Amino acid sequence: MIQRFAADMLAQAGALIVDYDGTFADTSVARQTALARALASHGSELDPEWYRARIGLSIGDLLDELPDASRLDRDAIIAASRSQLLGCLDSIEPVPAVLDLVRLAVEHRIPCAIASGTTGALVHPGLDALGHTGLFAAVVVREDVARGKPAPDLFLTAADRLGIPAARGLAVDDAPQGIEAARRARMRVLTLHSGLLARVPNDAAHAIAGGDS
Repeated sequence: MIQRFAADMLAQAGALIVDYDGTFADTSVARQTALARALASHGSELDPEWYRARIGLSIGDLLDELPDASRLDRDAIIAASRSQLLGCLDSIEPVPAVLDLVRLAVEHRIPCAIASGTTGALVHPGLDALGHTGLFAAVVVREDVARGKPAPDLFLTAADRLGIPAARGLAVDDAPQGIEAARRARMRVLTLHSGLLARVPNDAAHAIAGGDS
């Protein structure tokens, strides 16, 4: 069931633009586990609290922020993490509240897009595995833009591909960096708390804690 306030916000929007990891697809645990294992194989440990504070970053951007980044084989770690994630695609599930909102948008002919800080090498197979590629008129991934979240580029590009002004977009993102990116794109924003959609107040983008891409 979709909460009334979320349905009302959707009805006023020109498009619905949602994050992928942790928002549309329940991949947060799998992503953390894959990265931790990849780092461990290179003699580095992933601090869970450190990771949660940066969970909205792409793996490449995240690795750049590691304290010991200079000594790590960045490409090998990314490849190992992606390989593990591709191996568990059959086990991922959509987040019910977000899937319901996307389906409602499609029912009312409101165009939908994915705006993900994750590589297309994971997002496109993931959507295929979930069986929901057809719900989205556009899929924007990290390599499509110059800057990842919290920069607004992903959301702005998604709005452009849908042919709407960014300010007419309703964004859904579960991570602080994604929420900030959507706010910078001048969109209204929903997030997730305990699996349910929640409003993001105009002045609260930096205060939201959550989990993705």
